[in-house]
Amino acid sequence: MSRPSDPGMSRSYRRRLHRNVLLFVVLFLCLLGAMAWAEQSGLSRNLIGPIFLFSTVMIYALIGISGRTTDADEYYVAGRRIPAMYNGMATAADWMSSASFISLAGALYLQGFSGSGTQSGGLAYVLGWTGGFCLVALLIAPALRAMKLYTLPDFFQVRYGGRWPRLLAAWAAILCSFTYVVAQIYGIGLIASRLTGVQFEIGILLGLGGVLLCSFLGGMRAITWTQVAQYIVLLLAFLIPVSWLAYKQLGTPLAPWAYGAQLARIDALEQKLMRDPAELEVRQKYQDRAELYKSRLLHVEQSLIDLRVELEQRVRTLKAQGADFASIAQARRELLAIPANPVLAKEQWQRGLADNLERSQPLGGMVPHAREFDGDPAGDEAQRQRFETSQLNFLALVFCLMVGTAGLPHLLTRYYTTPSVAQARSSVAWSLFFIALIYLSAPALAVLVKFELMNTLVGSSFEQLPNWIAQWARIDPALVEVSDINGDRILQWGELKLGADIIMLATPELGGMPFVVSGLVAAGGLAAALSTADGLLLTISNALVHDMGSSHKVAPRAAEGRVILSKFALLAVAMLAAFVAALKPAQILSLVSASFSLAAAAFFPAMVLGLLSSRISRAAAVAGMLTGLGLTVAYMGINGAPFRQFWGLAPDAGLWWGIQPLSAAVFGVPMGFVTILAWSLLWPQKTSPAAVDAPPEPHYPGL
Repeated sequence: MSRPSDPGMSRSYRRRLHRNVLLFVVLFLCLLGAMAWAEQSGLSRNLIGPIFLFSTVMIYALIGISGRTTDADEYYVAGRRIPAMYNGMATAADWMSSASFISLAGALYLQGFSGSGTQSGGLAYVLGWTGGFCLVALLIAPALRAMKLYTLPDFFQVRYGGRWPRLLAAWAAILCSFTYVVAQIYGIGLIASRLTGVQFEIGILLGLGGVLLCSFLGGMRAITWTQVAQYIVLLLAFLIPVSWLAYKQLGTPLAPWAYGAQLARIDALEQKLMRDPAELEVRQKYQDRAELYKSRLLHVEQSLIDLRVELEQRVRTLKAQGADFASIAQARRELLAIPANPVLAKEQWQRGLADNLERSQPLGGMVPHAREFDGDPAGDEAQRQRFETSQLNFLALVFCLMVGTAGLPHLLTRYYTTPSVAQARSSVAWSLFFIALIYLSAPALAVLVKFELMNTLVGSSFEQLPNWIAQWARIDPALVEVSDINGDRILQWGELKLGADIIMLATPELGGMPFVVSGLVAAGGLAAALSTADGLLLTISNALVHDMGSSHKVAPRAAEGRVILSKFALLAVAMLAAFVAALKPAQILSLVSASFSLAAAAFFPAMVLGLLSSRISRAAAVAGMLTGLGLTVAYMGINGAPFRQFWGLAPDAGLWWGIQPLSAAVFGVPMGFVTILAWSLLWPQKTSPAAVDAPPEPHYPGL
């Protein structure tokens, strides 16, 4: 197909794009209307979910297949002919991910606006991610687009020359992108298993098939147009339920402008729950459990023996008394759940101690939603320390998310696809606009959901709890946990524990909306996860094949051969990421936050200084990347939960100024800057190749 000289600005080209996008919107609205009509006509909920899953994935797959190509320019940068508005829409979809769509409202629900001493607060994510796009617009995107590159590691070779900057950038891109893509595939598994009723691991494989169909054949060309379609789906899926809930509670669908009225009501409900006798009884029960775990941890081996003897005796006693089958079965389950050895017992009991101590706190360990920061600047020493730590963690996470956004390889690659530098700059503005449509509604959703739960669910009888609680608990017990710990058969706030990853997905069901809205929300979450997973897998496969292609060990000589090799690398990485996601290593938001810190430390200092100054040397850049990334990874590893549990360390022992490990880049980024500047001053040398201001079109063997 011949290309016009400036296809991004061609009227006929843009008219064709507008027509295709409008056709997709009409078709999707028809699908939504048909599903609503079918539900009203008696279509089973067991069929609505799978229909939503397969129909939307097939639409994305058809778009992906129609965009198939083996042309390197099309595969890597979509021919550099994506208009600014559509590139902004695709970037927003690429950006939204399962963290923004699924978990952001959950973080605001659990942590409030500013969190506690160990939690940074949900507002930090909104500010950090949005502010990062300002850095991209001002410092990064126009300069990178002017260089006409394919990937972010290309910049490090063109700017600094030699193999090491490019290889380090490629490995860093793989590290942060793989961490990110595991979170997306975990989200895909949650949604696919909820929609179809299959096991979590099978749900991952179903969703993974959609990812591969979207990205395997067409690379960036196919991914761009599937992401445009996915943004439309996730926008509708987010705004419809939050508008519905706002209309139900406040009489207006304009949630971002009206939800403030609920904050005062939530504050009153929180104060009431803190004083409620039943809630105080629940808190005491959790405190008693914490004391039990604490006593067991004093002598782990003997406690393990005593616990096994106690449960065996209970089973015998229940049998002798002729107890009902359920009681005997429960005692046997507890006996079988006893850890196999003292090491496992210690780990399990330490987790139990921490969990019960948290839930013995007011509001089940959740902070008051609108509180400024944890602690009190005018209180005693401990309160002032908590206040300062809470502030530091909030600001540290905002910083890491901002500079991490400006260094994410899969995000920056999106701005290589525009026809010109001006279009790249305009594309960033469009990205911010499309992201703001959802980010302005996320805090409102968290507030409306919390009010709905406090006002309608708390105080319900356990026999009358809605079905969605049991259904989500079957998928993953960490998502929903209810327990009648005080035995009154009435649900108290302290007896309900929701994970961040369920708040958005369960909103339609807890708000009493038609199930078709639940299917739409799940389809939106799937679109968010698929769109980001597409871009991340392409970034990793390109890093493995294209970015390491200058090495004699890897790259084939022909451009088509390299593209084909990239496709098979994408398939292999996708399968590995699915395996890791099936292990459920952490919550979505934790994995995504870690990937931002890794990207910030690895790329931001060397990239920004390389763009601003021609005096930064190759050796300085390599030293800065290694130092910043090494410090970040070391801080995360040493202060991570597995390391601490293995050595029996307290949760906050060894933290620098109380900064949580997810914000480790707050140390790695400054260290990277200092290392690069110091090295350049002490051992100055000329950089190669030529100037940053107007570099030539790069040429690599085989491209």
